[in-house]
Parts: sequence; structure tokens; C-alpha cells
Amino acid sequence: MLWDTHMHTHFSVDSDAGSLEMVHAAIEADVDGICITDHLDLLVPDTETDDFPLDLPSYFSEISSLQTQFHRKFPINIGVEIGLQPFLKNQLPEIISRYPFDFVIGSSHMVNGEDPYYPEFFIGKDEDKAYQEYFESILENLTLFDCFDVYGHLDYIVRYGPSKNQHYTYDKFADVLEEILKTLIQKGKGIEINTGGFKYGLGHPNPTEDILKRYRELGGEIITIGADAHKPEHVAYDFKKVPEILAGCGFEYYTVFQNRKPLFYKIGRIHS
Repeated sequence: MLWDTHMHTHFSVDSDAGSLEMVHAAIEADVDGICITDHLDLLVPDTETDDFPLDLPSYFSEISSLQTQFHRKFPINIGVEIGLQPFLKNQLPEIISRYPFDFVIGSSHMVNGEDPYYPEFFIGKDEDKAYQEYFESILENLTLFDCFDVYGHLDYIVRYGPSKNQHYTYDKFADVLEEILKTLIQKGKGIEINTGGFKYGLGHPNPTEDILKRYRELGGEIITIGADAHKPEHVAYDFKKVPEILAGCGFEYYTVFQNRKPLFYKIGRIHS
């Protein structure tokens, strides 16, 4: 009895999935509800136009139509995943303020203007130093942005490193990770357990269990659940593992955002 609150449709440049397909896949997966969170990744600053990679007016129109179609049958929230980069510190908050999102994921997909998705990012770089650079870029974003609710897949970069997470440990990056987690908690922001890590063959979610556990030990309470699906078959991917992982990390509740406000759910009931 969980919500999948991180997924993408054809409104994202890296997905061809129909939004109705994703809804049907979620119902088939027997989740309690979903939040669609298509990508808004701006590569250049431009405050003079609404011509973004994510067509927000059409996006809201289509998802609102689904909400009407499934009213009282299946809950569908509307969110967005924004790619945080320092040069967007003024533009992104202004965009977010103009639309009635339920949920905003802030994510780091770029590191100092480079994309670790591509193998070229790691050429000539020590893998550990590349990971360190990624985490330091998150800290920089946290000093500049408040327009999000949860930071997405905190160790996203390990999906694409030359050895992925083979040599990656929490202790190796503890100093910067501790600062990230403390800053998020201080700002009242959450993190997510992203089961996409299992899909990418890591054997762990993003972020890894050690990060989830440390966030909780430091007093963090806001944790959302998402599979980061870009195809219907990946909705609620490996969600069967989530309750045990969260319990093992010290969580009793998970979070769903409605109108940018957190609701805390225990499996089977809402906690007020």
C-alpha cells in the first residue's frame, strides 16, 4: 500500500510513455496513488519565454483531464522534477510559483554543466573525485534553491560511473553527505527512496540504504517513494522491497505531497 511519486511520460524528453498508460500500469501494480513528475531541465537561462522543454500548459491540461477521468477511482497528483543548476537560481522559483504543483522534486542531473549520464563525463577523471564533485554540486544547489520539496536520487551519479557502485560507500563521502543531509533537514526538505537503482542493476535504491538510515538518524522524517519509471513496465519497480528497507532504516511513515504539503502515511492508514 504505497504511492509511486516519481514517474515520467511523453512530456519528458527521455520518455515516450503515454500518461494514460502509466495510470493503467500503476493500477495494475496495485499502488494507492501516483504523482506524475515530468522533467523540467533547462540548459540555458531565458526569462523571456514560456517555451520550455516541458510544455507546462499542455502538461497541466492532460494530467488534469486524467484526474477528472479517474476521480474517486484512483488518485493522481501532478508534480515536476526540476534540474537544479546554479545559473537557474532566479528562473526556477519563478516558474514553480506560477503553477499549482502538488509536488516538486529537485534533482541534480548536471555537474558544473556536464552530464554524468554520458561516459564522456568520466574520461580523464578519477571516479571517486567525480562522485565527490557531484555531491559538492548538490551542496551548492542547496545554498541557492528552496523551490523544491524533496531532493531526488541523491547518489544518482553512481548509476553511470565506470564501476557504478562497486567501490562506492557512504563512509568514503561521509563528510559531504552529512552536510547535505543536515542542510536538507534544516531547510525542512525531504529525500526519496528511488527504486530505479534496482532497475539499473545496483542492487540498492538511490540513495543507498546507508544514506537513508543516516538521514533518519539525523532527524529527517520526509521520505517519498518513486520508481523513476519512464515506461509503464517500470511503474512501482521492485516496490515489494520498499517496506522492509524503510523499516530497516528507521522509518515508520512515508510521505505523499498534496498541494506542496506533506502527508505522512503508515501502511494502511494516514497519520495526521
